[in-house]
Amino acid sequence: MRLLLIEDDPMIGKSIREGLHREGYGVDWVRDGWAGEQSAKSESHDLLILDLGLPRKDGLAVLSAIRAAGKIMPVLIITAKSEVDDRVMGLDAGADDYLVKPFNMSELSARVRALLRRSFGRADTILVAGDLELNPQTREVRVKGNQIVLSQRELALLDHLMRRPGAIVSKSNLEESIYGWGEEVESNAVEVHISNLRKKLGAGRIVTLRGVGYRIDVK
Repeated sequence: MRLLLIEDDPMIGKSIREGLHREGYGVDWVRDGWAGEQSAKSESHDLLILDLGLPRKDGLAVLSAIRAAGKIMPVLIITAKSEVDDRVMGLDAGADDYLVKPFNMSELSARVRALLRRSFGRADTILVAGDLELNPQTREVRVKGNQIVLSQRELALLDHLMRRPGAIVSKSNLEESIYGWGEEVESNAVEVHISNLRKKLGAGRIVTLRGVGYRIDVK
C-alpha cells in the first residue's frame, strides 16, 4: 500500500512515517498544502493522511481541490481542531475519517486499515486466497493453518497482491506500494521478494505473467 502524508510538523510527520513503515506501507511525506495537492493529483496513492493547519494552502482547501479533481482515495484528517463543527466541516469537504491530535499510533494504524478495507470493498479483516490467509491487523500469515514468518517487505507485497485477487499487478506498481519517496530501490527488489515469498508460501502461490506483472493464485 502506498500512502500520502501531508503534515508540516517534522516530529509528527517523522513519527507517522516511521510507524507506518513498520506496518509495511510505502509513505510519501509532503510538508505543505500546495505541494501536497500537486502530489495527490499527479501521483497514485491508496490513502491520504491530511493535516488541516498547513502552510501555503489550508488542508480543507487541499481536500476540496483533490475531490473536485476526481480523486476518490480515502482521506483521513489528522488535526488538533477538536470541535464538532470542525469535524463536520472536514467530513463535508470529503474526508472519510477524522482523528484528533494527540493520538496513539496504534489507533492511526487501525483507522488506516479500516479505510483501506472499505476502499477495497471488504468488510472482513482477513484476506484469503485459497488456503492462504493474511491478517493485516495482527500481521499473521497462514498456509493451511500453519503460521508463516515473513519480512516487512514480503508482508507488504503479499498484502498488496491479496487485496487484488486474480488481478495482474505490474512490477512498478508493487515497487510504489512498498517504497516511499527517497527510499533506495534495488532494480531486482520485487523479484527477490517474490522469490522469497514463493519459497515460504509455495511455488504456485504467485503467478508471473512475463513482461506484464504478477497475480496471486486465488484457487
